[in-house]
Amino acid sequence: MNTQGGGLSRRPRQVVANATSPQVSRKRRPRASARVRALAIGVVALVTVFPYLWMVLAALKTNVQISDTSKIFIFTPTLDNFRTVLSSNNFGPYILNSIYIAVGSTLLSLLLGVPAAWAIARFKLGGFNGIVLLARVVPAILLLVPWYYVFSRIGLVGGYPVLILSHMFVGLPLVTWIMTGFFKSLPAELDEAGQIDGLTEFGCFLRISLPLATPGMATAAILAIVFSWNNFLFSLILASANTLTLPVALYQFMAYASVDWGGLMAAATVMTAPIILFSLFAQKYVVGGLTAGATKG
Repeated sequence: MNTQGGGLSRRPRQVVANATSPQVSRKRRPRASARVRALAIGVVALVTVFPYLWMVLAALKTNVQISDTSKIFIFTPTLDNFRTVLSSNNFGPYILNSIYIAVGSTLLSLLLGVPAAWAIARFKLGGFNGIVLLARVVPAILLLVPWYYVFSRIGLVGGYPVLILSHMFVGLPLVTWIMTGFFKSLPAELDEAGQIDGLTEFGCFLRISLPLATPGMATAAILAIVFSWNNFLFSLILASANTLTLPVALYQFMAYASVDWGGLMAAATVMTAPIILFSLFAQKYVVGGLTAGATKG
């Protein structure tokens, strides 16, 4: 009887334990998954940010401090590298050249790519969208030889027009591809309603589709500007001494036998800081534009 009584007394405890164990495991699973996600995000952020952090720290060091492994984070900062970049190397014209070319090529890409994307989306010209994507996939270096030959024959090599056109030829497929998906997401009933009110097809584009496509145009413009700002190869081959852009100007700190690492990192910081700030400011527009173009309403 005592044995049976003892067995009966243990059963409620076992039942309570079995009833509460799934609830405890359910609470632990979200916590564990949250910790794993936080750890993964931290690792990715560290891998992404560390090169920029090292670049900025190296820009504040002398060349001797850069090569000293004991002074990676603890050192006496100096601004001499930035003074050399902004005064002695005359980086101002290079910054202006990059701005002129990036803005000019982006405006031309929008001027030609937005109407083309609207036509592809509205008239269901799916084959042209594949051609546009193919033009985006083709390596830009394959175009340099024919571009140089053609532009040199008409006397454009070394000027702003050739750099703006070369950047536009690569940025235009990107703008067209992004805007095609965005225009497909707009309801066709909007254009039909406009035509009932007396608008032409092109009038529907100007008065209805174009204002609604502002987030998509902002997204395409931001990505085109980032591409143009970071482009190195086109300026290296097609630019002259008066039209050099920032990526090519960094070559001044690399000699045959030595490299001015402090000046190079300061120049890279000057080049990278504007585009990083611009990207952070415009991030919400990029996300909103790509999300809006990803669904068809």
